[in-house]
Amino acid sequence: MKIALVGATGLVGGVMRKVLEERGFGQYDFIPAASARSIGREIDFAGRKYKMVSVEDAIAAAPDIAIFSAGSGPSLQYAPQFAAKGTVVIDNSSAWRSNPEIPLVVPEINGDVIKSTDKIIANPNCSTIQMVMALCPLHKRYGIKRLVISTYQSVTGTGMKAVNQLMKERAGESCEKAYPYQIDMNLFPHGGTFEDNGYTTEEIKLVNETRKILRDNDIQVTATVARVPVTGGHSEAVNVEFKEEFDLQEVFELLRNMPGLVVQDDPANNIYPMPMWAKDKDEVFVGRIRRDFSQPKTLNLWVVGDNLRKGAATNAVQIAELVRDKFLK
Repeated sequence: MKIALVGATGLVGGVMRKVLEERGFGQYDFIPAASARSIGREIDFAGRKYKMVSVEDAIAAAPDIAIFSAGSGPSLQYAPQFAAKGTVVIDNSSAWRSNPEIPLVVPEINGDVIKSTDKIIANPNCSTIQMVMALCPLHKRYGIKRLVISTYQSVTGTGMKAVNQLMKERAGESCEKAYPYQIDMNLFPHGGTFEDNGYTTEEIKLVNETRKILRDNDIQVTATVARVPVTGGHSEAVNVEFKEEFDLQEVFELLRNMPGLVVQDDPANNIYPMPMWAKDKDEVFVGRIRRDFSQPKTLNLWVVGDNLRKGAATNAVQIAELVRDKFLK
């Protein structure tokens, strides 16, 4: 097998290399590709050194799987070219997520939608992935009517430039800014770009992707996204109104039995999910599980996950595992 990684030198690309190593993909031929300025640069993978190649050279090598972490522009340009060679592309950008012909996959939830003929598969937005991991078993049991979401998203979701800005500000040093405002000792309700309707692209992704992954276009969703000065992962306050009445103890059991989800809910001992605990972990953590007494059939959840791992790299590699095991062996 041959595995290509497009965008291998970026923040998410580096985590993808690590996760590929951890999950046994180091045994395969590895083709790291990136932009022109990185061609020829050496990177480490699975105990060996590899030289970066152009995306065109990676396409010519006709890998079995190509994982993309290079942004929407390169994905729209190059993914169809890989697909034409028979390569299965797993794309981490927003380029293909809303395309009705392209599967949008969280393996624990809807891996069954992938067909042998699918050559482009979309990896969902990081904040969507962790949220639907908690919502999936509850939706199956009670049916979700409406979601009200507030996110507290790590600056790692923006990339190395934003992380560098945070750390430089913390050290009192000047730097190139990823955001128009100070990150350290601040937060702002701005993730993605603002649309004409007043919502940001990050907020709209939560609406559309949640419906697509849970296979229910009737779920009503409203979201507010905020960036916060942390690096460990994204946090989300999720208010869930169900169609059916729920039993709180059953809710706990459903969440505990969901693969890849960990319940951290012991308020008497101050145990609840936090980015500092989620950092570098593949699991999604859920806590502060409690009934909303302001209206019937409504639940509050606090969901935290490492946006670079399960929110991006780990989910993409899990899709690669699924494709390999179902179609390439």
